[in-house]
Amino acid sequence: MSSQQPSLIIPVESQVRELDAKLLLAAVAAERGFSVLFGSRAYVHHAMADVPRGVYVAKSMRRASDRMFGIISDLGHEIVAWDEEGLVRFPDPFYYQRRLSAKALERVKILFAWGQDDARVFADFAGYPDCPIHVTGNPRTDLMRPEIRAFFDRDVAAIRARFGRFVLINTNFSGLNHFHDNLSELTKNLVARRRATRDSFMAGRAAFRNRVLEHFKHLIPELSRAFPGLRIVVRPHPSESHDLWREIATGLDGVEVANEGNVNPWLMACEALIHNGCTTAIEAMILGIPAIAYQPIRDAVYDMVLPNSLSHQAADIKDTEKTLRSILSGELGVRDDPEVRSILAAHLEALDGRLAADRVVDVLEAAGYARPRPAPNPFRSRMARAHLVGRTAVKHLNHYRSGHRNNLEFHRHRFPGVDAAELQHKIARFGSLLGRFDCLRVETHAEHLFTISR
Repeated sequence: MSSQQPSLIIPVESQVRELDAKLLLAAVAAERGFSVLFGSRAYVHHAMADVPRGVYVAKSMRRASDRMFGIISDLGHEIVAWDEEGLVRFPDPFYYQRRLSAKALERVKILFAWGQDDARVFADFAGYPDCPIHVTGNPRTDLMRPEIRAFFDRDVAAIRARFGRFVLINTNFSGLNHFHDNLSELTKNLVARRRATRDSFMAGRAAFRNRVLEHFKHLIPELSRAFPGLRIVVRPHPSESHDLWREIATGLDGVEVANEGNVNPWLMACEALIHNGCTTAIEAMILGIPAIAYQPIRDAVYDMVLPNSLSHQAADIKDTEKTLRSILSGELGVRDDPEVRSILAAHLEALDGRLAADRVVDVLEAAGYARPRPAPNPFRSRMARAHLVGRTAVKHLNHYRSGHRNNLEFHRHRFPGVDAAELQHKIARFGSLLGRFDCLRVETHAEHLFTISR
């Protein structure tokens, strides 16, 4: 990366969920003079010591980030952050316990919020360090705006050619049906119970979600029988194992399991979405796709209220079938009433006007990050480099540990990979829609890492 340009470091953990939106942010930043390091979060962390001093865009501020945030800061980088999971979240006390670390937040210079409600939650946290909070929206919602939706037209056409008319069932049971069995909440709760360190909230939520999962297992074959001419596509959460859903789909006509690429074209191609407490219901509403919240059981503490409240709600299988028939016949559409619009406005910014990606870069420029940063403290930087070398060595060992969250197989599951030509092509597609980005170049920096600059 050029030392003459300010550096912006944008890590991507889940490729299907984050890559396109963060690539748009990278393109906006590069267009405005930043040299962007972009790619797999794990591999970004390995490379941090060799990146010119700049700004790291964090996707979360959990206790798991405490150590890495310290290394990043001591290397001379500054940290700005949003919470990728901040839009659909637990009730405030449990959200604070699970998603925010006061120690990690001490290192954060700027917070970006999805909307006013997200900003409120940050400000009310006991460990909030009084850094600026900017309600910019998130680049993920930029992809759903009318002027950018055509970015997915080819994908939509390919999905429709493959599946025809279909209903999308989005599952979000990664806490139970994890890619690695030993990382499921049920397994972790069993271990914690043996150690007398059980997290009562997460244990209760795991039990509740397990009951919901059992209902979904029955829903899929029932829908297959009730709608014989309709395809059903089950799209698992990016961290879920597909094996459970493939087993259920075996022997059922018209039921398939797939989750390639960004969810937006799948939503745009489907007739309706069925979910329970899933962020995709919010995305579906913005895209104008009817959503059904299948809620055979309810709980005031464990239900994710926002996505369910924006959907048609169904209490059982028969109710789901009835609602789906009304959608397929054209009698029911997307929920669009004053209550729903008010809920959405409180939680999401930048659904029109300037793109969220532009608003984020506006803040970075106003904070002075568009200028190259001075050299870091030499002593702290040397110590951080040594710390990073040790951490990276451990991470590399964990690549080969079966069932570990840093296992290479799990990394490939979440980040299948991309090359510079594909990223360049995606930026060109964004540019053709927005009349921008003609001057940008993508180059391979290292494995799973790329630089994007003018």
